[in-house]
Amino acid sequence: MSLKKELTLFQLVIIGIVGAVGTGVLFSSAGMASLAGPALVLSWTLGAIFYTFIGLTYAELSVNFPEAGGPARYSLYSHGRLANAMSAFANLVWYLFIPPIEALAVVEGLSFFFPQLLTPIGTPTLLGAAVGVLLLLIFVPFNYYGVKFFGNTTTGLGIVKLIIYLALAFGTLAVVFKPLNFSAYGGFAPFGLAGMFSAIPIAMFAFGGIRVIPDYAEETKNYSILGKAVMLTVLGQSLIYVLFAVVFVGALDWRGLGIAPGNWTAISSLPGNPFVDIAKAEGASALIPLALLVAILGPFVTGYIYLGGGTRVLLAMGRSSMISDKMKQLHEVYAVPYWALIVFAIVGAIVTFLAAPVPTIYGDITDSVVAGYIAFSINPVSMMVLRRLGKVNYRIPGGPVIAPLAFMFSSMIAFWSGWPSVPYAVLLLLIALIVFSFKYKIIGNVKNAIWYIVYIAFITLMTYIGSDGALTIIPFIPASIIVAVVSLAFYFWGLYSGLKEGEKIE
Repeated sequence: MSLKKELTLFQLVIIGIVGAVGTGVLFSSAGMASLAGPALVLSWTLGAIFYTFIGLTYAELSVNFPEAGGPARYSLYSHGRLANAMSAFANLVWYLFIPPIEALAVVEGLSFFFPQLLTPIGTPTLLGAAVGVLLLLIFVPFNYYGVKFFGNTTTGLGIVKLIIYLALAFGTLAVVFKPLNFSAYGGFAPFGLAGMFSAIPIAMFAFGGIRVIPDYAEETKNYSILGKAVMLTVLGQSLIYVLFAVVFVGALDWRGLGIAPGNWTAISSLPGNPFVDIAKAEGASALIPLALLVAILGPFVTGYIYLGGGTRVLLAMGRSSMISDKMKQLHEVYAVPYWALIVFAIVGAIVTFLAAPVPTIYGDITDSVVAGYIAFSINPVSMMVLRRLGKVNYRIPGGPVIAPLAFMFSSMIAFWSGWPSVPYAVLLLLIALIVFSFKYKIIGNVKNAIWYIVYIAFITLMTYIGSDGALTIIPFIPASIIVAVVSLAFYFWGLYSGLKEGEKIE
């Protein structure tokens, strides 16, 4: 039995955009404003540029290797087993965080009607945590009844979701927009370039939308559309994010939110959903229903899409013999990896319950960003090694330039995520590798993975001694330049370390 090929280009683009536009657009702008002020608009724009390069590498790899959970497999073909295990588990950590984050974001939206779901400081109560777990389990049926059901349901809900998001954005612009917020409180960039760049990692959580497209590659009707779907998704989500960044800054009612005018740092302490808080502070009764619909429907749809994506990562890892073979078993009727879905949902429910007491959602966002971009970073190297091995037919133009830039941008985003997010993510990755290596064949092609191990250690070290780290020895700009330059050295080391013609995957 094989996965069913049902998804069209339009469905893939809707899945990519509505999967991306969830908690990130709601919470990230608030977190970014506390670091960059109005310059968060440029942070989003730069994030879009960085992600375009990363997206182009996914476009090439997904067309040439249209496999379920493909990003958890590409490096197997280019660098062998150990490097692939590190990348695959980093992908898995990224996915494990997202459905719980989205479920808890829905809880925050529901708290408008049921205030007993949150404590006075904005964290879920025991009841709120239980509701978050229940919501995560409700994500399961959307993925259980086959990819055709998933595609049709997500297309319908996704179009409704996008209409509501755009209605909220343009409605807010029309009703409560204050251009003065962009210049009156410390200027457009009150925290300078350092603030603008340090806000980018929070944005990059939201730019994960293209990640699900390669995960569903095997279930598309025509593999040649995958590259187009990736790039249309990058464009669509980028336009929405920049729009909401402008709306967020322009809609801020400082006193209504209980924040001293110009105290950008305090914005990250808003206890609830920022757009719901703004609508309430402004007394804009017409916007409150839209804000609530966005706060509830938006994260819900994103949550179940990423649950499906994470399920396919487990399927891919099962195919690579890193975890139990049960993870690659398909349902006899619906042709979905049902054991992977069940396991991922159970682990996600546990994570949801454990993450509920976290004071803000930003910590989880940043931790998942680090793991995601550690995983992203190997793909540009894999792309060029696979070209050298003659394993690709479709090639994006300018690959030799795009690949090192994509690697450099991934490295800088991971570095900007700062301390202690980087060591937390690396520690989770290390624990997973150790635990699963006792039973499954993970350790192989070690010499091909040494560069990747040292690279991760380097990023961790730089976050420790850089301006975002524990010691703050090196200022932000010089530290960023060091990471950018040294990462290019790791890129070429990674190319050299790739599998050679005739070299076997151990």
